[in-house]
Amino acid sequence: MDYRTFLEHVQAGKTLESGTEVFTYMSNISTQAQRICAEINSKYYEHGELISLLSELTGQEIDQSVRVFPPFSSDFGRNLHIAKDVFINAGVRIQDTGGVWIDEGALVGHNVVLATLNHELEPSRRQNLIPAPIHIGKNVWIGSNATVLQGVTVGENSVIAAGAVVTKDVPANSIVGGVPAKFIKNI
Repeated sequence: MDYRTFLEHVQAGKTLESGTEVFTYMSNISTQAQRICAEINSKYYEHGELISLLSELTGQEIDQSVRVFPPFSSDFGRNLHIAKDVFINAGVRIQDTGGVWIDEGALVGHNVVLATLNHELEPSRRQNLIPAPIHIGKNVWIGSNATVLQGVTVGENSVIAAGAVVTKDVPANSIVGGVPAKFIKNI
């Protein structure tokens, strides 16, 4: 198993079945992500050092304009894509196995959760994971303690109110809030 094969599997929305080669590969990469996140959260780093650790985590060069306040966690790292001028506040948890894209200028508030995996409902298969990507558009603002679930796209310039649970796509230039999140108004 290599990253390209894993990515094709995930992008096709195929189940990550417990005990399979693809599941083992995911677990091994997750172990590396845990190590890097533990390092990020273990002490103070100058900005450039933190960007270097984030680049190692994602396997991509992270722009110097990105700001992240630890603690920070990512379950996989290699499927996390962070554009320029993104701000990620303290306590953010990103489950990026299914793919997370955070576009330019996005603001991610304290304790936000971005979750790209779900479990099968059948108890005998509940260890299996179902991936679907999350896409956070340009200039989106996600308020503190919000949760964005698998398969959601948040349109550019939108605002997700603090504490919201987003289960469906959010149109561009709109505000959503509540549990589950509902449209509040256009910007």
